[in-house]
Amino acid sequence: MEKINVVREINELKNHLAYSKNIGFFFGAGTSCALNIPNVEQLTSGIGTALTGDFKNHFDLIKNDLTASVAPRIVNIEDILNHIRRIRELTGEATSKNYVGVSGEAAKRLDKEICTKIYNLILEKEKVADLETTKKFFAWLSILNREFSKEVFTTNYDLIIEKSLESGQIPYFDGFVGAYEPFFWQESIDKLVGKDDLTQNWIRLWKIHGSLSWFWKEDVKTKSPKIVRIGKVEKIEDEKDELVIYPSKEKYDSSRKQPFVAYFDRLKNYLLNGELLFIFTGYSFSDQHINEIIFNCLRQNNRLSALVFFFKDEEVEALHNLTSSYMNLIVFGPKKAIINGNLGEWEFSELAEFEKDKKPFDHFWSKADSKLTLGEFKSFVNFLITNSGKRDLIESKVK
Repeated sequence: MEKINVVREINELKNHLAYSKNIGFFFGAGTSCALNIPNVEQLTSGIGTALTGDFKNHFDLIKNDLTASVAPRIVNIEDILNHIRRIRELTGEATSKNYVGVSGEAAKRLDKEICTKIYNLILEKEKVADLETTKKFFAWLSILNREFSKEVFTTNYDLIIEKSLESGQIPYFDGFVGAYEPFFWQESIDKLVGKDDLTQNWIRLWKIHGSLSWFWKEDVKTKSPKIVRIGKVEKIEDEKDELVIYPSKEKYDSSRKQPFVAYFDRLKNYLLNGELLFIFTGYSFSDQHINEIIFNCLRQNNRLSALVFFFKDEEVEALHNLTSSYMNLIVFGPKKAIINGNLGEWEFSELAEFEKDKKPFDHFWSKADSKLTLGEFKSFVNFLITNSGKRDLIESKVK
């Protein structure tokens, strides 16, 4: 396996960050895991333990049915929610119709119960999470002087990002408008932001797997469901409307798809719109639907540069098997990387020179472990702040 000079690539990364006019971000579960928010695997285990009675029996029936069809891949809670919603659709949520021993009406109740458990599990961790890292990231992003809007896509449905932005009084927009029960307004995100738009410097937040603050609500006039954003919920068990997290790709009608179809369209149009540096952190590339959009855009837009930061080298190797032909994709792992389509191992031959000249390198390289640390979200944010030269300003904004 070829050797890749880590110092050379870090210097190239610094140039990218300094001179790219348009920078976007994609946050996966790893960014929340860094703050001890449970990931999909932990939620799957936690939900399986928390459910009791008929809920537990029906959960196991659906999980076992899925396991038999997707083996050897491990079934997770998002797979299970997707399957439950298929059952609801196929049975019309009727008591008289069932699939693998689970009636449509039981599937509806199980769906709501699982989402309630997920809400409580995540909320419990959110209450004690240290948001300093996320606050620093958005403070850094908000002070960037760019000609383009600052867009962040995320698969996370926790409220870490919203809390961090509002704590720093940083304006952001997510496609919902209104004050009492903000509703999704598709027209507000169909077009990319122009230079004359007064909200150009607002951060755009697109939660493509839903959110703990979104609920299905029946429109009194049309009798059809719509999604509204609700602020703080005192007790989720008392909320009669269903939570909107990890929506299945096959929804009951087009009105229920709106935010997610619009968000995916936004992602595609954003990646295809000329010159862009798009950075992935905490995302494992396990969602095929998202991957198809990303890879298609990498093929179509040769002015798109994608940077991926992984926590594990196994993820680097897995992505190389899918993307070895993409020259505009750069991947950084702890000890391995993909540069110009080639998989290689990091080499830090300048270490002695750095130590001699007392040049700092601990914000991207661990001497003790001989590895790049940027796959860790906290280290990644520290690198951005160190490279910006505005640490004092950013930390004062956070405080």
